Amino acid sequence: MKEYIKLLKEEKVLRQLSTIQLISYFGAWFSNVAIYTLLIELHVSASVVGFVAMLNFFAGVLQAPYSGPVIDRMNPKKLMLLLITVEIVATVSLIFVTEVSDLLLLYVLIFFKMAAASFYFTTEMSLLPKILHGSKLQRANELHSIIWSFSYTLGMAVSGFVVYWFGIKTAFLLDGLMFFIAFWLLFYTEIKIEILKIEENIFRMMQETFVYLKRTPKALHLMIIHSFVGLTAFDALVALMVDEYYASFIAASLALGLLHSARAVGLVIGPVYIGKWINNTRLVYVFIAQGTAVWIWAFLMHNFYLSLAASVLVGFFTTTLWSYSYTLLQKNIEKKYYGRIVAYNDMLFLSSAAFTSYMIGFLAAHSFSLEAITAIIGSGFFVGAIYYKYVLKSQKIKEISL
Repeated sequence: MKEYIKLLKEEKVLRQLSTIQLISYFGAWFSNVAIYTLLIELHVSASVVGFVAMLNFFAGVLQAPYSGPVIDRMNPKKLMLLLITVEIVATVSLIFVTEVSDLLLLYVLIFFKMAAASFYFTTEMSLLPKILHGSKLQRANELHSIIWSFSYTLGMAVSGFVVYWFGIKTAFLLDGLMFFIAFWLLFYTEIKIEILKIEENIFRMMQETFVYLKRTPKALHLMIIHSFVGLTAFDALVALMVDEYYASFIAASLALGLLHSARAVGLVIGPVYIGKWINNTRLVYVFIAQGTAVWIWAFLMHNFYLSLAASVLVGFFTTTLWSYSYTLLQKNIEKKYYGRIVAYNDMLFLSSAAFTSYMIGFLAAHSFSLEAITAIIGSGFFVGAIYYKYVLKSQKIKEISL
């Protein structure tokens, strides 16, 4: 943890961006718990829950081919301010969703809210390698994930009580307020980077990116490796667990908050213990450990308290898996293509998360038990381990520390 504090002291822009990230992510989880609590109270089907979870990621999939070229051409600060504005409007408008007939409005608002959030994330992640390098970049990615996890933990826990005591609409309004504060802080943040002058139009840039991927196959392989982390898109699964197993003895909002918070505890502490240990070769063991943890969760799921403990274990390996695979990609691509490659990487990751979310709802609606669905997801990480082993043998992958 001392290394992260030292990095924040040394890098002013990273410190400012991390503060903005902490506030905006903290606010986001208010609406997340509120949305799933609303769906449970409206007694919608498992398919609807899965579809809503899928929308959280699908918007980013659709925009990714265009977001990369836009990021490489625009001033990142102006772009991020615009995106936060969209998030504010979409979030506050969620207060108008009150009954089943408003589901279409809910879908539209979630789509635009998450499209802006995904675009913002891609912009920030393409910005980091322009201001940091080597081990600092790895630590910055880990820090980004830790902040996400900490916000997730505190946001989910607090929002569960806020929704329970003050209602769903209050959570949406508080979320909007958090985004407004983030906008204000970003407005006064000075970001100095070189903005490359690119003459090609957007479609020419897209074509050029595919040519680059064709001649640099390791970039595509690393994008696929990172997409396996999308299997951890558990929002729909947790909502269905609460509805089926726990709603009879604990309020839905509290159960949602506690389960997500337990997993987020693992997300926060994981990189603290294995961040220094991880390297290119050892990443395969993290894949295996992640799959094993998900299998344990499937076995203990029926018991709320054991499920809380298993959730911590599930989260323990996820942050390192996410941050290290992301940093590997950043390390192994050319600077000119940062925005575009990161955007396509996010497209694959979000596609994986969207597919996982949809299939959770689909399989649950077709009589698959939640334990079986979870076990299937866990198996995916063993496939990831095998594929990553192949990539290490067939491609020349640079070590992050070099």
